[in-house]
Amino acid sequence: MQPRNMSMSGVVDLAAVKAAGEAKAKAEQARAEQARQAGQGGATAPGSAAGVPPSALVIDVDEAGFESDVLQLSAEVPVVLDFWAEWCEPCKQLSPLLERLTVEANGRLVLAKVDVDANQMLMQQFGIQGIPAVFAVVAGQVLPLFQGVAPEQQIRETLAQLVQVAEERFGIIGIEVDPDAGATAPGGSAPAPAEVPAGPYDALLEAAVVALDAGDLGGAVQAYKNVLSDDPGNTEAKLGLAQAELLVRVQGMDPQAVRAAAAGKPADPAAQIAAADLDLVGGHVEDAFGRLVDTVRVTFGEDRNAVRLRLLELFEVIGADDPRVTAARTALARVLF
Repeated sequence: MQPRNMSMSGVVDLAAVKAAGEAKAKAEQARAEQARQAGQGGATAPGSAAGVPPSALVIDVDEAGFESDVLQLSAEVPVVLDFWAEWCEPCKQLSPLLERLTVEANGRLVLAKVDVDANQMLMQQFGIQGIPAVFAVVAGQVLPLFQGVAPEQQIRETLAQLVQVAEERFGIIGIEVDPDAGATAPGGSAPAPAEVPAGPYDALLEAAVVALDAGDLGGAVQAYKNVLSDDPGNTEAKLGLAQAELLVRVQGMDPQAVRAAAAGKPADPAAQIAAADLDLVGGHVEDAFGRLVDTVRVTFGEDRNAVRLRLLELFEVIGADDPRVTAARTALARVLF
């Protein structure tokens, strides 16, 4: 069956997307309520969808929590590893600078401090011969940054490049920071959770669904863009737009011709991109991601960049929280680095 003859609501289940968004919002509200009842003023851990306090951008990690505190978190925000020790004088110069620059980055970075005396295994695994030593983890991939104390401007430039690589190559833009999270109201009591006014988006989102069901892909795309122009962080609109644009791309494709071209030209970016779009529309998510990761591996320059960007777009279609996206980000990182 040609993609243009498919039911729009059957190809992209927007009801499921909306339900997932609502479930996520309820989970965030539950976490905030738990934190409030515990007297934490609504603070949340790095990696949660709600804003974190600036103090949560600098964490201490050990061997036991390395996977959850660093590797998993690196799918959402670049994690800078600072290997230090109490007896290390240069560390006492570098660590405060890293902490300050991390807070200034406002959620684009997280700093994870590793005491080498208490975590000898991590020190050995990273092959560290001297401290301070600074690494980064992006999408599960470890990158060496520098060793020893460097001038502040040089460190700033290094961290800026790290943020740029994370965003451009992996679509990782960091976590939201709430400067008021964890603060206390006058008298020492935790502040009441701020009311979040409901945006006037339900009608526009419903219009997008109706347009998709009617086969009006252009109308659906415009409806989602209207929401995002006013609320760029609207999760449902971002997902819906990515999915609607995918349907626009596959509309009118001849699946047999597309797959034949992809099979005959394994290193052709355009052929593999088109086939990956069809894979995703057909529900073959891992195949679509794997196809593009393999194509990134065998292409270079502008061709590689075009494939990488399409892969990031397909991540948006599925959603950043999906484990298949996390796995594909890690695979992409291995190929690129």
